[in-house]
Amino acid sequence: MQWFNEPQDWQAEANELSLFVTGKTDYWRETHYGFTVDDGPFYYQNRGGEFSVEVSIQGDYQTRYDQMGLMLRLDETNWIKFGVEFVDEKINISAVVTRNKSDWSILPLDHRPEQIWLKAVRVVDAVEMFYSLDGQDYQMVCLAHFPDKRPVMVGMMAASPDGEGFSAEFKDFSITHLPDQRRTQWLVDNP
Repeated sequence: MQWFNEPQDWQAEANELSLFVTGKTDYWRETHYGFTVDDGPFYYQNRGGEFSVEVSIQGDYQTRYDQMGLMLRLDETNWIKFGVEFVDEKINISAVVTRNKSDWSILPLDHRPEQIWLKAVRVVDAVEMFYSLDGQDYQMVCLAHFPDKRPVMVGMMAASPDGEGFSAEFKDFSITHLPDQRRTQWLVDNP
C-alpha cells in the first residue's frame, strides 16, 4: 500500500487504517461547480485484472461533504469514488464517477449507522458498487463504465471539502481476484 496525498496523522495495522482526514480536500472535476480538486488522502495499491474490493468504514463526520470510502483510479481524469458522504446532516451513500468530468449520485439513509460495509466489483469494462448495513446483505447502488485492460490504483479514500477534517477508520480491507468462472458468468448474464 502507498499514499497519494498522505495525511499528516495516520496509522495502519494488520487490516485496519485510521486517519485524521486532511481538511479542505476533495476529488472533483469541473461539473456544476467549475473547479477541479485532486488532493484527498488515498491509500492504495496497484491492481490489474478483475477483482472485488471490500472494506467497512466508520467516520466521525462533522461538516457538509465529509466523505470516505473506496476509490478506483486510472489517472486524474478517470476515477470512481464510492462510500459515504455527509450532506444535509444525513449519512448518504455516494458515488462519483469521473470520465473527464464528474457525475455524482447520493442515496440518503434514514438513520446514522455506526458502520457501513462497501464492495466494488471490477468486471470487464464496468464497476459494480454495493453497500451493506450489516456486512451480509448488500444493495447495489451503481453500475458504471470503467476502462478495462489497464491496471488501476485501488484503495481507501477520504476528504473534507468544507471542513477542517474528521476521524476515519477503515477495517477489513481486502481485494480478491475474480476467477475466470466469475468473469464467464458475468458475460453470460450481461451480453
